[in-house]
Amino acid sequence: MPCRRPLPASFYRRDTEVVARDLLGCRLTRRLPDGSTRSVILVETEAYLGVKDRAAHTWNGRRTARVEPMWGEGGYAYVYFVYGMHFCLNVVTRRAGVPEAVLLRAGVPEELWSESRRTPSLPSKKIPGFLLAAGPAKLCEYLHVTKELTGISLSGPELILSRGPRARFDVLTGSRVGVDYAGETAAWPLRFAVADCPAVTWRRRLLIPTAS
Repeated sequence: MPCRRPLPASFYRRDTEVVARDLLGCRLTRRLPDGSTRSVILVETEAYLGVKDRAAHTWNGRRTARVEPMWGEGGYAYVYFVYGMHFCLNVVTRRAGVPEAVLLRAGVPEELWSESRRTPSLPSKKIPGFLLAAGPAKLCEYLHVTKELTGISLSGPELILSRGPRARFDVLTGSRVGVDYAGETAAWPLRFAVADCPAVTWRRRLLIPTAS
């Protein structure tokens, strides 16, 4: 695998909304137990704002063994199991004691990223494998992410977040998915996505592009 410098700690220790937006276009690399690797370019994220956010696992100061990684320093993974069948991968943000995170909702296999940018209107079914990491559960399945990785550093060796290939794209914003139980916070515009990317989920909830 070519040398890919991990994102610095300072990247994660900013406002969670900013981190969520800036993760778009970044590369997430998984080093598997056999030494092989596979990478995705992130195209959809959601921010979760901790104790003040009813949709967050740490709302109102909740602190359990499962959510303990969210209470640590930014730059670590928080993985949880949902619906008795799927794993979801989050990027912990801010400083220790401020339990916020970004859910990684979708990615594009890196080898297909350039093709997707050249032909953004091409139906996803015309690009074999394009949707392998489209959705938080599919992203974890594609990268072989399970709860064994919760709490690990995103600087490697198992998971590495780094700058992705340079590309210009517009960013869509909208409400988060699957958090209708969270009252008024469910409508907060904390989901960010690469415009014109078929791997983005629930696109009808996204708003017009903002400046990249």
